[in-house]
Order: sequence, then structure tokens, then C-alpha cells
Amino acid sequence: MRIPNRFAPQVLIVAVAVAVAVAIAACQPAPPPTASEPEPYDASAGADARRIEADVRFLADDLLEGREAGRRGHDLAALYVAQRMRATGLAPAARDDQGQRSYYQSVPMLAATREAEGAALVVHRDGGDVALAFEREFLPDADFNAAEARVTAPMVFVGQGVHAPSLGYDDFAGLDLRGRIAVLFNGAPAAFDTDRRAFHASGREKLRELAARGAVGAIFVSTDAEDARSPWAHRADNWRRPGMRLRGADGVALDTFPQLQVIARVSAAAAPRLLDAGGRSARQLFADLDAGTLHGFDLPGTATLASRSRIEPVQSRNVVGVLPGSDPALAAEHVVFSAHLDHIGIGAAVDGDAIYNGALDNALGVAIMLEAAKRLAQSPQPPKRSLLFVAVTAEEKGLLGAEWFARHPTVAADALVANVNMDMPVLLAPTSDAVPVGIEHSSLQALVEAASAEVGVTLSPDPIPEESIFVRSDQYAFIRAGVPSIYLVGGYQGRDGVDARAINGAFLREHYHRPGDDASQPIRYDDAARLAHLNAEIGQRIADAPERPRWNEGDFFGEMFGRGEVPEGRALNEDGKPPSGQETRSPEDT
Repeated sequence: MRIPNRFAPQVLIVAVAVAVAVAIAACQPAPPPTASEPEPYDASAGADARRIEADVRFLADDLLEGREAGRRGHDLAALYVAQRMRATGLAPAARDDQGQRSYYQSVPMLAATREAEGAALVVHRDGGDVALAFEREFLPDADFNAAEARVTAPMVFVGQGVHAPSLGYDDFAGLDLRGRIAVLFNGAPAAFDTDRRAFHASGREKLRELAARGAVGAIFVSTDAEDARSPWAHRADNWRRPGMRLRGADGVALDTFPQLQVIARVSAAAAPRLLDAGGRSARQLFADLDAGTLHGFDLPGTATLASRSRIEPVQSRNVVGVLPGSDPALAAEHVVFSAHLDHIGIGAAVDGDAIYNGALDNALGVAIMLEAAKRLAQSPQPPKRSLLFVAVTAEEKGLLGAEWFARHPTVAADALVANVNMDMPVLLAPTSDAVPVGIEHSSLQALVEAASAEVGVTLSPDPIPEESIFVRSDQYAFIRAGVPSIYLVGGYQGRDGVDARAINGAFLREHYHRPGDDASQPIRYDDAARLAHLNAEIGQRIADAPERPRWNEGDFFGEMFGRGEVPEGRALNEDGKPPSGQETRSPEDT
């Protein structure tokens, strides 16, 4: 990656320093980092944008190999961010294995990698067998509980696998799943409101429902509409990359469903080989899904599912810094800023490039968070509440770093009052606005609106509410812990006649989760600086407010999670981000 001359000294010096530090650390224990006197704040015109660009160019450099959680590149990135926090004046807010203050919170995980040999999906029907082709037509999910698994059982089609009695909806009505393989589509009914559709579209919520009803396997079938949005070939190309789950103290994967012995995914093109039976067809079922008239039924025949996985423990880390509050009565309460540090790593080559650098997703988000921290650390009015800044790991593996932090915060659990998350701000065109996703759920709305007025940024509504991105990034881990949250992303109202929506859309189609998301993209660092300013202003206002934020009366998420616990019978298993109307994005699909 070519580095512009004006950044070369700074970036290369940091790169050398990081590499040397890592080499030393490999030979001897590194002393726990401590806070330092903050570096002088350069408030000259454009200095904030230059700092953000320097951070992005380092974090998205090929040196870091795509920052995959648990790998060398992510370790380099974590070291870099810890030193940036230290230079900014943030104190270490975690503890190492010896109980010493540290910027690093260890996150224990298991990695499971699929193996092609031994994988199978065979339909037994009408006296014959139909075997689907590995990778081209189906993929088994990586298994975190057994290196080898196999099940043969009757099949039952369960629509989208949604049980929502409060909405009078039940895909399982009249169906017996005991000892059967459930076949289902992704997503949730379009008739549901945005929040409930997002919740019930969660792949882990679906699997929980299937396991509770005695299913022994699951087959998720893609539709033509899904394939148009996210081609099967793009998802299948990286089948060799490992998935990850959090690991308990006993070494066992957390949040999995061993009752479902094998879980598989089938492409839309191969759907007729599975669903064309008994007078029904895949195309008709796709049409029924679009029309909202889908119903479950016993699917003729049986199926054999088999998988083989290589399972190994891995360790990664969150990077956590704190700016202590100035008010003795409020300093014990904490506002949490978050941004995920990891990305895809090294994967299938596209146009000869196999490094998925993740410049916008999410080196830019981390850089904006660091700049917001710098602003707040240098504020002439120190925030009254304490501010935590967390660069979380394994978001791309299913929000795992944020989930670990929310379950094991480095401060008292009831001390977390709000979360402001930053993930993949697509800033490729000059804009005048920002989108505070989730603003309508809590009392954060008034504070965010006041902050935007102060900074001079227009707030725009979520342009794609049907995608429910409020539950698709790390803020969802805090939401589940009962913490009011917002997800701040870049805007789409272009300046000077520029069609920002079209430019951003082209990036998502062509470069999202692809090697093309690198620092050669025309990132608008001036807009990034403005977004950092808005982040800082929001954090200051939350920190100084006389009352801690609260969920709005009757809010779905507030009622579901507002007490900081998952109601009985609604336990979720988080290995992916639940999109609206689509499958949960599992590690296998990145």
C-alpha cells in the first residue's frame, strides 16, 4: 500500500515501533502500559482530519493483514490503539492476568474451521438420493462442539422459523419438530414493525426456537432476493476462514446449540433440489414469502447432514481506556464509546488481492473514536461522568468482543449508563448530515439533537430502516445488557450536488467485506473530523446530564432488556448480527 509523503514518517515510525514492541513482547513479558501526560492538542485547521487519516492508513495497511481477531495483525492493531490511548491521556481501564492495570481485556474464544472432506447434504426421496455440491450449492456451519457430526432425519419446512405470540404469529403452529431437520428461510415477516422484525430475524433466536422444539438439525435456504443482495458465491468464497465463539472457563463454547447436530446453508440456485416436492416448488415458496402467505408443512423425504471441523482455542483482546469523571458524585458512572478494531483478515483473492484491509470497516470508526477521545481529554470543561473508550475485537465473528465486555465490564455492570457506537461510517462523498441510528428508543434523543445543533450537523433518519442496523453492530451487546445506546454513522445528504447515497451504495455493493475496502478509497476526512466532533459533543452532554439516560416508556428494547437481563425463555445466542429480512451474518458468511 502506498503511503502519501506527508504521512510516511509518522506511519512508518509507528509501524517500526509496533513491530519492535511485538518482537520484544514475544521474548519477555511487557510492562503494563500506564497513562501518560497527554500530547499537546493541535487545534489548527485540518489537524483533526490529518490525525484520523494517519490512524486509518496505519490500521488499514497490509502490514496488519486485515486485523482478523486472534491473529498477528489484530495484535499489532491493539498495541497501536493502546499506545494512541496512552498518548491521548486515557488511563488503562482493564486488568491483565496478574491483576495489573492494563489497556487490554483478554477475550477467550474457540475457532472452528470447516473441512470439505466429510461434509455432506444428501436428500433421500422417492427411492433416490440427491447430493448437493459442497461450496457451490451448500455449506455446513462450522461446529464448535464436535469435530465430526452426522444426522439423518425427516424434514419439516417451518417458514422463517418465527414464534411471536405477542403479534399473533407462529411459524411452528401444528408442526412437530421432534427428531426432525428443520428447513427454513432467513429473516422475519415484512408485516412486523422494524424492531420486532429485527429481533425475530436473528439467526440465533431462530436456532433457539428450533432447539426448544426438539429439532436435530437445520437447513437455512437462501432466496433469489437474498442472492441478488449478497451473492452466494461471494459468501461461499471464504468458507475456509474460521468462525469463532466465546469460550467459557471450562473450555466449552458459549452460546451454541449442540442439540442441532448439523446446521447447513443452501444457495438459492440449489433450493429447488431440496424444496421441489409434494406438489410444491421453491419458486412458489419464494413467492409466498414475498406475499406474506408462507406456511409450514412436512417436507417429503429425509436428509443426511454431515460436517467436519477443526476446533482450537484462540485469544484476542479488547483495548480499553478511561477518561475519569470530574464530578465525585457522578464519576462512578460511565459512558461507553465503542468501535470494533477487527476485520476479515486474509481471504479469497479478488483481482489478485487477498488482504481484506477494512479501511472504512472499521479502521475509520476506530480513528474517529480516538479523535473524539482526544477532544474530550483536552476539553476545558472535563466531563462529569467517566468516559470509557473500547476498541472491541471479533465484531466480524459475531459481536464477540462487545458481548464479552458487556458480560464482563471492567467497571461495575450497573455503572454503564449509555453506549455510543461507531461502525463503518461510509464517508466517500461530501455530506452535511449524520445518522444517529436508534435515537428514537431512549432519552438520548434530546442530548444528541442538542449536540448536533452545537456542532452544526443535520440529523437524518435511518435511510434503510428495513435493514434494522440498530441491532447489527456492537451496540446490540450493550442493548441486551439494558444500556441505552445509539449507533452513529455517516450521512447521505450530499453537498454541491453530489449524490452521496449513490456513492455510498456503490461502495457497499462493490467493496464491503472485500479487499477493495482499503485506504485508496476517497475517504472524506473532513467529514470524519466533523463526526468525531459530534461524537465528542454527544459524550460530553451525556456525561454532564443530571440524570442517566433511560429507555422510552413502552420501547420494545427497553421492555425486553431494560433491566439488564434477558427475560426467562428469551435467552439469545449471539454469533451473528441479525439483519432485517435476511439471515444472521454468521462468521461463515463474511
